[in-house]
Amino acid sequence: MSVIAYSAIVFLALLGAPIFAVMAALALVAFSFSGIELSAVAVEIYRLASAPTILTIPLFTFAGYVLAESKAPVRLLRLSQALLGWMPGGVAIVCLFVCAFFTAFTGASGVTIIALGGLLYPILTQEGFSEKFSLGLITTCGSLGLLFPPSLPIILYGIIAKVDIDQLFLAGLIPGFVLMLILGAYAVFNARNIPRPNRSLSWTEIRAAVWEARYEIPLPIFVLGGIYGGFVTATEASALSAFYVLIANCFLTRDLSLTRDLPRVIVESLTLVGAILLILCCALGLTNYLVDEEIPMKILEAMRTMITNKYVFLLVLNIFLLIVGCLMDIFSAIIVVVPLILPIAEQFGVNPLHLAVVFLTNLEIGYITPPVGINLFISSYRFNKPVVDLYRISLPYLFLMIFALIIITYIPWLTLLWF
Repeated sequence: MSVIAYSAIVFLALLGAPIFAVMAALALVAFSFSGIELSAVAVEIYRLASAPTILTIPLFTFAGYVLAESKAPVRLLRLSQALLGWMPGGVAIVCLFVCAFFTAFTGASGVTIIALGGLLYPILTQEGFSEKFSLGLITTCGSLGLLFPPSLPIILYGIIAKVDIDQLFLAGLIPGFVLMLILGAYAVFNARNIPRPNRSLSWTEIRAAVWEARYEIPLPIFVLGGIYGGFVTATEASALSAFYVLIANCFLTRDLSLTRDLPRVIVESLTLVGAILLILCCALGLTNYLVDEEIPMKILEAMRTMITNKYVFLLVLNIFLLIVGCLMDIFSAIIVVVPLILPIAEQFGVNPLHLAVVFLTNLEIGYITPPVGINLFISSYRFNKPVVDLYRISLPYLFLMIFALIIITYIPWLTLLWF
């Protein structure tokens, strides 16, 4: 009977049933055949709802969507060009910084490519960069800021793994800049044969750009300074960010209308949040069953026969997570996979913060990994290009990101320097 039930669930999943429904069905069937009360699933949902850090997810997501819908991308693009546009490959580096900022606030949900792609692509091509380079860079940058606070995947990882979110924010800073440094070096390399623009560092333009972006510049200072200065918690920082962004864009810059634009932004942002929370609630019941059945420990015992040390484990983990990252969306992967690998990583002596950064870097790479990397499809839609062409275009960036992953994995002090 159990074989028939599980087979039916797998069949529905292959037909395209929603992932939350598949996870909920698996949890209910598994607990039912184990003779455990089905209320165990509801208990996990209640535990999630009572977690104070859960509020950070809708608040930071709302702030990111308001920024993306306003004229903030244009203002930050002008500021970045004023500061970096004079450098060789400066426009490409501008692309890295602006996209990283927006991805950090929008949670690598594809909003960055949609909101900034139309602005950045013509600028890159006008500067002399090839179409392939420009498309590949924008596609990759759609998930580049995932390791920077207040990234939604970082918050979700902290909730699932019970790791301090403030420490996770700090742990991802240097690895995030390592990724940007490697991609920036590639951009400069590609710009070597492009005639340098007749553009110098202009303090007049910098002052004008700073004044224009005066409402966006304080935002990361509020988040990082408030949290690490001990003035606010991550939850309080998310509430302040949402309130500040709302006031700045609806009343100060007046980019958004309270009656016309704001309701739409609220619906779009909370639709994403609702999908994440629905998957999270259903998956928690399934992962609770897997933990009760000691599945992670059984996997650990099997791995011990083949893996002898931490470094081999990290290699196998990276291969596994790269596969997971290109087959599952990042939120589902965090919810389902993290509870399974945490006890195994602990047995091999991997620091929980280092594990988090390695995990999230792998899933960041998954966004541009063929065949189902979501950024590839979003760029295909945004720029009206065949997705197969984007597979080929993204390969150099994929190899660069994997190179950065190796550095982040095997030089743990990049993550743990602050602790």
